[in-house]
Amino acid sequence: MSPKQGARKEKAGGRLKVRQVRSGIGFEKNQKETLRSMGLRRLNQVVDLPDNPAVRGMIETVRHLVEIV
Repeated sequence: MSPKQGARKEKAGGRLKVRQVRSGIGFEKNQKETLRSMGLRRLNQVVDLPDNPAVRGMIETVRHLVEIV
């Protein structure tokens, strides 16, 4: 396998870039905690997360506060 194929395979392995587009202020405590556990601290911050069921569940919990880039 060439180096290019390895890089492509890793990328296909699943990473998600998630941006916080709304503040957690005024929302339930568990939603604020979910943002923090995803590594999001401020608006328009982008984090790179693995694409797995746990992260998908966190995104679903705060879908109104984040967007996938």
